[in-house]
Amino acid sequence: MKRKIIIDCDPGHDDIMAILLSLAHPEEIEILGYTTVCGNQLVEKVTRNLCQVLTAIHREGKIAVGYDAPLYYAPDPQPLAHGESGLDGPQLPEAKIAPLAIHAVDFLKQQLEQSEEPVTLVALAPLTNLAVFLKTYPQLKEKIAMITLMGGAIGKGNILPKAEFNIYEDPHAAKIVFESGVPIVMSGIEVCDDCSILHSEIDALKGSGPIQDLAHEILQFFSRYSRERGKDRSPLFDVAPIMHLLHPEYFISRPASVQVEVAGQYTRGMTVVDQREGVSQKQLNTELLLSCDREKFIQCFLEGLAWLDKN
Repeated sequence: MKRKIIIDCDPGHDDIMAILLSLAHPEEIEILGYTTVCGNQLVEKVTRNLCQVLTAIHREGKIAVGYDAPLYYAPDPQPLAHGESGLDGPQLPEAKIAPLAIHAVDFLKQQLEQSEEPVTLVALAPLTNLAVFLKTYPQLKEKIAMITLMGGAIGKGNILPKAEFNIYEDPHAAKIVFESGVPIVMSGIEVCDDCSILHSEIDALKGSGPIQDLAHEILQFFSRYSRERGKDRSPLFDVAPIMHLLHPEYFISRPASVQVEVAGQYTRGMTVVDQREGVSQKQLNTELLLSCDREKFIQCFLEGLAWLDKN
């Protein structure tokens, strides 16, 4: 049976890689639509990026625009990682796809009400849209199979010493989601680092086909940070939640208690993973991905890109 998903995103180089992997497995994944939110860049920019990429790869898709700012803090886009457009690097065509005339939260409501089976929400961005949805329509929680998200960390951060960007950007929203009672799978920084792509694997994409060429251009820009620091690989962050849906056997995970710090000069957005012994079952609100088989992960990802070029 196909898994029905909605992708909440802020494209974003790694968001696009996750979307491409989803599109490469139509026999297993049905994308009901995409919701966009302020994150890597302002919501207008990331929405345009998604419309342009879907146009470039000749795919349709329902897109609903969500919130243009976090619940409490001001937007904090990241041009160092993603450029001023939010998707610097590739030359993209003008979009032939336009967003729907419906807010992301209302789109989520519409899709969940219409679906005869629970829907998986794939969160690749700050959790503003999902938090407001959960607060506005709590009666629809039972229609959510799970929320699988890229965000957080067990130990180290990337935007702050102890905070990962997606959670840092809107920690109040993340707190609502983690405390919602909906099943959560968390792909944090550690597992994303574990399944990084080698720069030699990125380089090998060039000349293999239009979509692989696009992926090459996107990842060339996205890998600059790691290349400039002498590393031989770069994380694919947002690909991890999609890969876990396709191949949970590639991952090692455990139930965990995760709380979100909403303030603090050094800890805003920190996902506090309780690693003490004796944590009760009641406190275990998250399935925490710990590590991954990198070779199988990357092989599946690259095979997906090649499949798209043939189909």
